[in-house]
Amino acid sequence: MQFRSAKKSAGDIYINEPVETDKDGNSLTLMDLIDDGIDIHEQVDILIRSRQLYSFIKQCLDPREYDIIVYRYGLYGSAPHTQNETAEMLNISRSYVSRIEKKAICKLKDMFDSSII
Repeated sequence: MQFRSAKKSAGDIYINEPVETDKDGNSLTLMDLIDDGIDIHEQVDILIRSRQLYSFIKQCLDPREYDIIVYRYGLYGSAPHTQNETAEMLNISRSYVSRIEKKAICKLKDMFDSSII
């Protein structure tokens, strides 16, 4: 039984265990080998905030605000557009797009601020 248990764990590699050495003889871990220089904690924070933003967009914006924010900022895989392009698409003035956009962003900011507390 001991041989079976040893055989099962023989291929296990842990992210912080040394797996190799560099030219100076320093041990390298799997984390060192796969590190791409990007802070993982920052990536996770951005992912969480992005999901939260998409949730807030659905919760607090009315349909016109929703359309403008999604179209302007290229959300849900679409390309971002200018205020002029957005105005043409919705058949409204550019200044009206600007006002609606500003109001929607304020609503989203308020949602973020109230969720942090």
